[in-house]
Amino acid sequence: QVQLVESGGGLVQPGGSLRLSCAASGSSFSINAMGWYRQAPGKQRELVAIITSGGSTTYADSVKGRFTISRDNAKNTVYLEMNKMKPEDTAVYYCNAQIVSLTTWTARAYWGQGTQVTVSS
Repeated sequence: QVQLVESGGGLVQPGGSLRLSCAASGSSFSINAMGWYRQAPGKQRELVAIITSGGSTTYADSVKGRFTISRDNAKNTVYLEMNKMKPEDTAVYYCNAQIVSLTTWTARAYWGQGTQVTVSS
């Protein structure tokens, strides 16, 4: 079984920065794409950014130029650096990983527990 554990959320003022981390733990697995999603109150969960195992990235238009996704494959960890933050970035942020079991050779998506990010003065 694989677990994703997130950290780094909190309260930040408009224009400020936060860094989220998400580490995958378990045994006998390989990670393909990893990403971050967010869900604001009353809204659907939306993609923020994804990064493939090879390092290719995709961003939502609303965060381009402000957020940066990266990963450390040796640590099975994905990061989200958030800069120039806006009140509309307020949401619960969820980590997602596409993981292949090396015992059953099946793939599935795993989700973290979510971390609250609030942008407010």
